[in-house]
Amino acid sequence: MNLIKKMLAAHAAVLALWAVSAQAATDDAIAERIKPVGEVCVQGQECKGVGAVAAAAGGGARTPDDIITKHCGACHTAGVLGAPKIGDGAAWKERATREGGVDGLLAKAISGVNSMPPKGTCADCSDDELKGAIKKMSGL
Repeated sequence: MNLIKKMLAAHAAVLALWAVSAQAATDDAIAERIKPVGEVCVQGQECKGVGAVAAAAGGGARTPDDIITKHCGACHTAGVLGAPKIGDGAAWKERATREGGVDGLLAKAISGVNSMPPKGTCADCSDDELKGAIKKMSGL
C-alpha cells in the first residue's frame, strides 16, 4: 500500500510543479506566443506593417536598377509576349506616344497591361519606383 501512495504522491508532485510553472507565464509571454504572423492590407487603406516590411526586405529605398533586376528584367530583357525590351527606345517611344508619355506608361504599369499583372511582379513598389524603372528601361 505504501508503494502505491508513493507513486501517487510522485505524480501529484509533478502535476503540481507543472501547474505552478504554467501559471507563472505572464500575459505578455502568452500574447507573444499567440500573436498573428501576418496582416491583411486592403488597397487604398492605410496598412501600418507594409512600410516596415518593405524597409526590412529591401533595406530602404530601391534604385531603378534594383527594381528592374528583381521584377522587370524577366520579361523586358527578352521581350516576352511583346513586352518592349530594355533599351529599345523606338518601341518604348511608340508606346509612350500612344499612352500619353511616361505618365501614361506608368498608369498602364500600375493597372497591368496585356499579360503583365498590375505593377508587374512588384506589388510593393511605389509609383515613383515604378516610374524610375520605366524611365531607365525606356531611356525616356
